[in-house]
Amino acid sequence: MEAPEIADSMRLEPEDVRIIRALQIDPRVGFATVGAVLGISELTVARRYRRMCRAGVLRVVGVVDPGALGQSQWMVRLRCRPGSGTAIAEALAERDDVSWVTLAAGGSEVTCAVRSRTAEQRDDLLGRRLPRASAVLDLQAAVQLRQFVAGRGHYWVALTGVLTPEQETALGATGLSPFVERPIVRDPPATLSAPDDTLLAALAADGRASLVDLAAATGLTTGRVSRRMQALLAAGVLYLDVEIAPLALGYRARAILALRVHPAQLTAVGRALAAMPEVAFAAAVSGRDNLHAVVHCADLDRLFVFTTERVGALPGVETMAVSLTSRQVKQVGTRVDGGRLT
Repeated sequence: MEAPEIADSMRLEPEDVRIIRALQIDPRVGFATVGAVLGISELTVARRYRRMCRAGVLRVVGVVDPGALGQSQWMVRLRCRPGSGTAIAEALAERDDVSWVTLAAGGSEVTCAVRSRTAEQRDDLLGRRLPRASAVLDLQAAVQLRQFVAGRGHYWVALTGVLTPEQETALGATGLSPFVERPIVRDPPATLSAPDDTLLAALAADGRASLVDLAAATGLTTGRVSRRMQALLAAGVLYLDVEIAPLALGYRARAILALRVHPAQLTAVGRALAAMPEVAFAAAVSGRDNLHAVVHCADLDRLFVFTTERVGALPGVETMAVSLTSRQVKQVGTRVDGGRLT
């Protein structure tokens, strides 16, 4: 029996969306602080947060940026034999170094992001395992050259205006997106210790885990855990991602855009996309189609209007292919089932 879609079991109320926005601003903010800013009780905030987590609407997770460790990130598109796409997508979603797995073209096309922590991991997957799989008919891989919106920038523009400027300031917002455009691969790369790996694994399971729980997982004191987590955040090795199920926000039409943009206008188009609420991810990539974007709209008609009248009208856009997502299998580090984060 398939899990019911998220919209069948829970519709977000305005207070829920305001709590999500507060978490976007500060993913580890205390419930008491959120309650004080929003004018509701701490217990109400905690109850609504836990209800959204149970319903598969929301997760706060710690994510390692492989670029900070000196590793590149790749967008991979697989064309599969009919009937085999789902199995390949599920197998890829089980891998720690693969994120954002989607199925399109009636289940015969798989798109994923490969964010391997080591070059050996990446080469094993892209150079050996996938090309040798009998169900894979074609593999196209493009390295990301520059991200325009990603990570903590997901849905930032979409939820702008949910809180008043005064509320956002009280929660620590600066008026800017928490995502910072910068080179994909940083030099020199950061190095991690064994306790770092344990800490990052604990935050990947729960980005809001208490310092006491993190200290127990790592064998460090709460003070050392706090200082090390802040150091990893400041260095860009770690970011705390507020993952949201698109269906919960009313997005039922999801698509991947492969755009060919004139090189002189690539940065301008990427930044224009990043400012649009429908765009969850945008990056310049290698290859003829040099801009990759993930977009969400309320329905197919709005997707048509968005792609033709707004994206297609941007100066420099030469061609655009729209690949409608039939199923989201994984978001960043979270599996998706029936539209629910699991």
